Amino acid sequence: MAEAITSVIEPLEAQLLQGVTLRVGLVVPVSGVLGLVGPCAINCAVLAADEVNLAGGMLGRPIELVLVDGGRPAEQVAAEVGELARSGVVDAVIGTCGSDVRIAIVRALAGRTPFVYAPPYEGGGRAPGVYFLGETPDHQLKPGLDWLIELRRARRWFLLGNDYVWPRLVHGAARRHLAARGATVVGDLYVPCGNHDLGAILEQMVASRPDAVLLSLIGSDLVNFNRAFAAAGLGYPRLCGALEEHGLLSIGGDDTGELYGAMGYFSSLVTDDSLSLGERYTRRFGSNAPMLNGHGQGCYEAVLMLAALARRAGTLYVPAVDAIADGTSIVTARGRLTLQDHGVRRGAHIGRADGLDFDIVR
Repeated sequence: MAEAITSVIEPLEAQLLQGVTLRVGLVVPVSGVLGLVGPCAINCAVLAADEVNLAGGMLGRPIELVLVDGGRPAEQVAAEVGELARSGVVDAVIGTCGSDVRIAIVRALAGRTPFVYAPPYEGGGRAPGVYFLGETPDHQLKPGLDWLIELRRARRWFLLGNDYVWPRLVHGAARRHLAARGATVVGDLYVPCGNHDLGAILEQMVASRPDAVLLSLIGSDLVNFNRAFAAAGLGYPRLCGALEEHGLLSIGGDDTGELYGAMGYFSSLVTDDSLSLGERYTRRFGSNAPMLNGHGQGCYEAVLMLAALARRAGTLYVPAVDAIADGTSIVTARGRLTLQDHGVRRGAHIGRADGLDFDIVR
């Protein structure tokens, strides 16, 4: 399944070591429930690789991306990534994928190869050579929970997520925080990835009489649930930990004012860094390219962070990279990101769906 993505800038090749590319495994879902985030994630990684190569490459070598479909079962993805690393086909790994896939990849790599993981995750999981760029529940979802408790007086919460590690640990953190705020969890349901009896899920939700809903569904499952929710005429505020621009487009937009996403990046961010990324992305891929979103922008960050780590360490040898990881810093559409204890400590923005866009409200 591994597929090379050429992103070397031709005029630069003569200046770099001839015929010696540095290959980076790019793990993104192009199938499965998260497949809708794949096209933008690939584009963003290619854009970052182009920019790194234009600046001289990584360790003086042009980088080339090797695509691995992270939407398949975790063991299958991990086996492929592990073999690519063991055989020397890839020198490092970056990407966005489910936490179950990430955990299996970390086990397969066994600390031999650097791995920069981009999306929000459940926290913990520190291991040699693993670097996290996404938000943990404390930084991603607590502000949104507080926002709805204060704005909508949401005291009764129904939690719904896919049945794997990220939703389960996110819901654990949410339950503790809601209890501390005097709120009540009236339902906590986990469903496998794939097709579901959405009617039965909605009936269970309605019967619990919630004031608000926390959704830890992902990809097409999140899309299908929100479509069914709207078709049923329901109106509870919904806070989502994985809703981004492609998901909102697939839902068909939302005009209720009651659908919220909590992400570190939305393409509607009006900052110099965010606007600059949007301009470069459009210039590279055209105005009809897949919409920028948090998962894609995370892959852009992952390439830049890997390059920064390699530059500081002078190598991709994991013990040396681990030794200099903390304090390594890059500037992206989210602003300056600095590793601390192998992760980035940043809060998320709360975006309220307004048609097909997000209005950042906090």
